[in-house]
Amino acid sequence: MKQLKRGERLALAEHAPAGVLQAGLAAQGLALDFACFALDAGGKLAGEPYMTFFNQPVTPCGGVRSAAAGSDKDGFAFELGRLPASVERVVITASIDGGGRMSQLASGHLRLLTQAGEFARFDFSGQDFAAEQALMLGEFYRKDGGWRFMAVGQGFNGGLGALVEHFGGDVAPSAPAPVPEAAAVPAGPSAVNLEKRVEQAAPQLVSLVKSAGVSLAKVGLDRHRARVCLVLDISGSMSTLYRKGLVQAFAERILALGCRFDDDGEIDVFLFGRNVHHVAPMGLSNFRGYVGQLIERHPLEGDTRYGAAMQAVRRHYFPDAGGGERRQSCKAALPVYVMFVTDGSTSDQPLTERQLRWASREPIFWQFMGIGKGKKSKSKRLLNFADSDFPFLEKLDELDGRLIDNADFFAVASPDEHSDAQLYDLLMTEYPDWLKQAAREKLLG
Repeated sequence: MKQLKRGERLALAEHAPAGVLQAGLAAQGLALDFACFALDAGGKLAGEPYMTFFNQPVTPCGGVRSAAAGSDKDGFAFELGRLPASVERVVITASIDGGGRMSQLASGHLRLLTQAGEFARFDFSGQDFAAEQALMLGEFYRKDGGWRFMAVGQGFNGGLGALVEHFGGDVAPSAPAPVPEAAAVPAGPSAVNLEKRVEQAAPQLVSLVKSAGVSLAKVGLDRHRARVCLVLDISGSMSTLYRKGLVQAFAERILALGCRFDDDGEIDVFLFGRNVHHVAPMGLSNFRGYVGQLIERHPLEGDTRYGAAMQAVRRHYFPDAGGGERRQSCKAALPVYVMFVTDGSTSDQPLTERQLRWASREPIFWQFMGIGKGKKSKSKRLLNFADSDFPFLEKLDELDGRLIDNADFFAVASPDEHSDAQLYDLLMTEYPDWLKQAAREKLLG
């Protein structure tokens, strides 16, 4: 293992010839946020999606993604060969989360690893810095047809926003209103104003995004940040809903919510029937006809298995537990909001109950929606559970043995039953309270 000094360079050909490696990051004495910037030959961001940080965890090409590395909970995984040819450098940075200055940093490290183990390490501490609030720690760069790494260790005045501007990005101005307790999640920089971006890329979604914003403002979440996941039932009984385009329209409404929660303009999508399929994200660039294309690739299946789908979702966002039992709480910078859509019961009820109990120790909220018949009521849930087709989902909503209440359920006769405003209000029935509980249990960092 090579101990790198500031300014020292290292060719990757010997250790990671294919450009597949990880960077593990850690710091003591200060809370730091880490980010990666993929830069062009002019030293500017190759595009908004090529800044990788807590609110945008992977580049479109998959060449850089946020990931724990070995014993380090913070870090990045790299497949440098997947980066566009226009990307000449990838800079790893750190910025202070909150107040303070880099001179208060007790110690920190950036280490490079492959499956064979750690092969290089760069240590840094507050003795190397003064009042800076950000650091450029190291960078990968192209040289003679291959990739090299340089330990940088350069202090930078200003925080993460200043870094974004330095690399040619734009930082959206923050709203002056204070963030309420339920929304106390870091609202990272946005390279492009949200509404402007939607107007340019998907004008059909502008009204949906605005409607979602109104509902979020009502519950104090207008500045809230979260990851959004849509889980869709592809059992055969859903055929008519898919054929009529009702699922596509509903997915667009959830994409609009995702744009408000996470300005990368994408939501994660899982399909489930007999099997579970983790498919490409739905985003502003591909939402037109998205659901129909999915069903062509993944035809409707027999059986319905909630538990298997929940296990796959948990494994994706919190891989350390592997989708299994979690005895200790898991903490993350951003919560996950899961929109779970089904029109029938499940054949794996015991597994589903276990998954929901285990997930109560993770920063993940499950919003279940059942599509079926039911008796109208005056309650804000809009259907009376006693007369609904989903007694098991009702049971999940009140399930015992959980650390906190991490689920909500409502039923509709059709995905388009409610107006946009009614739907977004309904989706925020229990989520704000869950955020407060999750913060008290230290599930959110």
